[in-house]
Amino acid sequence: MDTAASKPAWLIPSLGLTQIVGWGSMFYAYGVLMQPMQTELQASKPVIVGAYSLALLISGLLSTLAGSIIDRVGGRLLMGAGTVLATVMLALLSTVNSVTGLYLIWACIGVAMSATLYQPAFAVITQIFEGGFRRAITMLTLFGGFASTVSWPLTQWLLEHYGWRETWVIYAVANLTICLPIHALLPRAASIKAKAKVHAADSVDLATVLREPSFYLITAAVTFNALVFSAMSLHLISILHDRGMTAYYAAGIGALIGPMQVLGRILEATFGKNATTRQIGLIAICLLPVALILLFAPAEWLLIYGLFAAMYGVGNGVMTIVRGALPAELYGREAYGAISGAMATPVTIAFAAGPFVASLLYAIGGGYPGAIVALIGIASLGAVLFFYATGHPRSETISSIR
Repeated sequence: MDTAASKPAWLIPSLGLTQIVGWGSMFYAYGVLMQPMQTELQASKPVIVGAYSLALLISGLLSTLAGSIIDRVGGRLLMGAGTVLATVMLALLSTVNSVTGLYLIWACIGVAMSATLYQPAFAVITQIFEGGFRRAITMLTLFGGFASTVSWPLTQWLLEHYGWRETWVIYAVANLTICLPIHALLPRAASIKAKAKVHAADSVDLATVLREPSFYLITAAVTFNALVFSAMSLHLISILHDRGMTAYYAAGIGALIGPMQVLGRILEATFGKNATTRQIGLIAICLLPVALILLFAPAEWLLIYGLFAAMYGVGNGVMTIVRGALPAELYGREAYGAISGAMATPVTIAFAAGPFVASLLYAIGGGYPGAIVALIGIASLGAVLFFYATGHPRSETISSIR
């Protein structure tokens, strides 16, 4: 019987700690450190940002491979190797003196991301927690939700007191001393595979799933959702200024989003615990286009903009869980790593492309109002595709392709 009590109590908080360190050092810290790096390397901002985008692209392209490795041998080897690679690359980042070196290092950091961040962690806990995988994913994302809260002020403090090169060294040491020991303690592959055989009849492999049209519709749905959220994340403050909001209030609205993401995950773990992932996902994915409509309210309607931040943050916080849990609910856990990795590839690319897409829509639409209308359309299309693709029981869709 699969009970929470039979699982190691240290696993979720420990893996959560690795997510805070991993996301903080490889994802969020660059937003603070890239300005002094740009100055010292004498490069343009698009060039500096491009190195980071390359890492996200490589991470996305390797998602399926990383998931397949975890399906076969568990997460200990892959996540441990990814942490070692992250340690070395972050240390080398402190020595970079050229744009070429910057791009090479970030390319390798992209490999480390694919082996250590949410997607491989989701695969590991889905193997270990069996029927309780969704609750375990929710708990893990609660920890991960604090990565930006910790990293941004910490990175700024480290930058002011030590400089950007020393800050990267400190983050390298954090990965080595905090993440590597935890990853080394993950359950052995043999014990995971033995348990997985019991549930193999309830699962399908990646090749079977890739013949199912609904897989592509679901993947497109979550990709459109991720694209819009990523586009908004960089442009939101500018949009609020464009609507006539003061810098003070715009920053306040933006600051609400992080806590609302955590609130969304808490609500999913409490009020939504008896609903299926598909039901939760449909609600969450519909929140984004509705929230964007609220951006057309007058700037002085601060309560409406507060509601926007709540809907926008809650929706994205819950969609992180949905993207992690839905593949297991639809297709079983035997090939979860490969299937979720295949779904994550376009999502990660969308996260990397989102800010550029928003800039393009801004230029084509003649300003932010036109861009927002286009983003509402993309988000709505994602919601429609999700509703259509998840509207049939798994037994019907899978049986049709076997």
